[in-house]
Amino acid sequence: MTVLRIFTDEDIHGGLAPALRAANVDAVSTPELGRLAQLDEAQLEWATSQGRALVSFNLGHYLALHSEWLQSGKSHAGPILSAQRPLGDVLKRLVHLATTLDGEAMKDRLEFLSDW
Repeated sequence: MTVLRIFTDEDIHGGLAPALRAANVDAVSTPELGRLAQLDEAQLEWATSQGRALVSFNLGHYLALHSEWLQSGKSHAGPILSAQRPLGDVLKRLVHLATTLDGEAMKDRLEFLSDW
């Protein structure tokens, strides 16, 4: 079992990654890593190279990337997508997801935060 590791993109709450770490979830953010203004595909590639599921409010782009990558046989570490929600709600749902699914279960999987 591999622990679910998370990468939050710049469209998500800035305080989410530190709040996740405080809840014992391995999380880093786009600003913390100096990855601001990168293309969505570059963010997903980086997250995948690091074994991190990418969390974003950017539903449209990552839904399309997920489909494109799977159709072309390209693997990813799993986007976790949501419509905009308050920070506390996102935190609660992500902690639940991270304690239920591991990194291996997220491989090539798309999750909607609303399901958690």
